[in-house]
Amino acid sequence: MTSSPAPAATGSTQWLDRRVLTVLCLGFASGLPYFLLFSTLSAWLTESHVTRTAIGLFAMVRTPFTFKPLWAPLIDRLPLPVLTRLMGQRRGWALVTQAALMLTLLAMAACDPATNLYWLAVATVATAFASASQDIVLDALRIELLPDTHQPQGAAAYMVGYRLGMIVAGAGALYLASVLPWPVVYTIMAALVAVGMVTVLLSSEPARPPSGPHRTFDVWVREAVVAPFTRFATRRGWLAIVVFVAIYKLGDVYVNVMATTFYLSDGYTKQEIATVSKLLGMGCAIGGALCGGLLAGWVGQVRGLMLCGALMIVTNLMYAYLASQPHDIVLLAVVVGLELFAGGMSSAAFAAFLARLCDPGFTATQYALLSSLATLPLDLLSGGSGWLADHLNSWPLYFAASAAMGVPGLLLLLLLSRLADIHHRPAEDAVPDQGGSRPVPA
Repeated sequence: MTSSPAPAATGSTQWLDRRVLTVLCLGFASGLPYFLLFSTLSAWLTESHVTRTAIGLFAMVRTPFTFKPLWAPLIDRLPLPVLTRLMGQRRGWALVTQAALMLTLLAMAACDPATNLYWLAVATVATAFASASQDIVLDALRIELLPDTHQPQGAAAYMVGYRLGMIVAGAGALYLASVLPWPVVYTIMAALVAVGMVTVLLSSEPARPPSGPHRTFDVWVREAVVAPFTRFATRRGWLAIVVFVAIYKLGDVYVNVMATTFYLSDGYTKQEIATVSKLLGMGCAIGGALCGGLLAGWVGQVRGLMLCGALMIVTNLMYAYLASQPHDIVLLAVVVGLELFAGGMSSAAFAAFLARLCDPGFTATQYALLSSLATLPLDLLSGGSGWLADHLNSWPLYFAASAAMGVPGLLLLLLLSRLADIHHRPAEDAVPDQGGSRPVPA
């Protein structure tokens, strides 16, 4: 089944568009595994008296998310026997990755950390690989389901769904673990993967260019693996775009990496931190994502990205003010809430911007590459945050420096808006208009 263009919607009706609601559920499916691989898993391991060294090693399961562009071309272009013919390229791969995710979570549930830590580690790595693969195909599916006019709302809906999935797998799983054994909790979480599977089954396959005749292996590799990168490199200003993607949220990353250390060193209790940063913060992040989608849809994606980046700088400076004040839980709540609200806004606007950069023939590969570049500061550059904090030996100076790190990204975005090719998707050049509105990108 292939989707057909829908009449253009305006205003609040865009949020109620069936495709946007579908993207909300896809976001939930994508966000569900995250805490199950990290903080929730750490809680299970801690209660099982696993050593802190071993718990720390489990953090390496982040690796598949970093290197997912390596196998994204397979998901982008390789047809699956039977499933691709019956359901289409995107929906077929989505169901395969979700089935794999469900099975690997069940495998984790079957392992006892106290006696089978090795096999739990194997199952966890497999779950991370399945989750990263699901992200590849769901990102492509939600981008291709929506026309350009709905991308800001779609990005916001995806972020809201993602946060809801994190809440279920984080606070929800911890609550269940207080009354149920951990294997039962992970079995319940595995069952919730069905939400994404049902969503995929009820959605339409996005329109895609017709596949060509049978190709030799070397031609297929050139078209599936090499072409996504060479095609992106034809964009005017592509190298500057790559740099911008990598540095846009660098200042925000530096705040988040050291935030908990700052709270504790400034005398805030663990209960205060949990209440403010987890409960209040998650709600603010969801509200921010919705507002980010509204803002990008109202003023345009590039202007929205600029305003969200400026707001992140302001909230970073508010941390510098907080660090200069005596213990004040109300001020902490205000600063943390606004910072996470700004982070939610920028995440939604940024996701819509990345979607705009993707070529319709290589959405999965190019988005996987761009989203991996966006996490580069977290994976590499954030390692220097502790050194910077020690070197400055002043939390107000540290947060002022993190705010300054956001300025180069905004200046580069201003330059890109004038000189680079970032104001339209390649689909607008490649796909003719139909029915008076832009068709669903292929």
